Amino acid sequence: MIDVFGILSRFNWQSVIDIALVTAIFYGLLRLFRGTQAVALLRGVLIIFLSITVITNVLQLTAFEWLVRNSLPAILVSLPVIFQPELRRALERMGRTGVLLRWGAHESRAERTSEYLVAATMQLAERRHGALIVLEGATGLQDYVDTGVFIDGVVSTRLLLTIFFPNTPLHDGAVIIRNGRVVAAACVLPLSSRSSAEVQYGTRHRAALGITEQSDALAIVVSEETGTISVARNGRMVRRLDDARLMRVLESFYRPRRPWTRESRRVSA
Repeated sequence: MIDVFGILSRFNWQSVIDIALVTAIFYGLLRLFRGTQAVALLRGVLIIFLSITVITNVLQLTAFEWLVRNSLPAILVSLPVIFQPELRRALERMGRTGVLLRWGAHESRAERTSEYLVAATMQLAERRHGALIVLEGATGLQDYVDTGVFIDGVVSTRLLLTIFFPNTPLHDGAVIIRNGRVVAAACVLPLSSRSSAEVQYGTRHRAALGITEQSDALAIVVSEETGTISVARNGRMVRRLDDARLMRVLESFYRPRRPWTRESRRVSA
């Protein structure tokens, strides 16, 4: 049995600093990798490492412990190779914008973004200009951003209307929005693999379902044929939204911890 009282008796202010430094390092790594799919891979590596540590210390498996001990140097060398693209992007972003020290006003930015999105979506629907707009959630979409044209512009109604104007180079594809900025346009998204979606929906709607099946993103679709506004999330599609319902959906997306009212549950269902 682990001597808990003995451990606690050795706990002092240096132990607090030690734990705080380790926590800060892991927190910094997660922030650096935020916005990429490497976050899930990093979590998997940490889970495997912790599981191996528990197994070797509790069960006292000699051969398994020898294998892990001799494989550890190779694993440590391979990690920078595996995460090389994400490390390069994260370090460039940190050096360019000071991401570890920047704290934005998320709520006000989300409110402005929602207003611009609703205004642009309604005008696109009125003109019957097809559009596909993806709002990034906690799951990074950097792999899909890399398939499009990098923009990194503040979200505005005019910018979205310009991107989705028919026959322009960027209109045929998805716009990905992250933290109130249009990260990229003309992005290629995965199509939904469900057979029912192939019959019922067009390419834009299937792409909206596909990206929301693989992430926690929110996708807004404007039909080119009918001008109908649809929203997809968690692999589900809600169609024929007006400006008020679309605004409520966006508010729910940007403030997920707010207690849902009866109306917000009905819109999201």
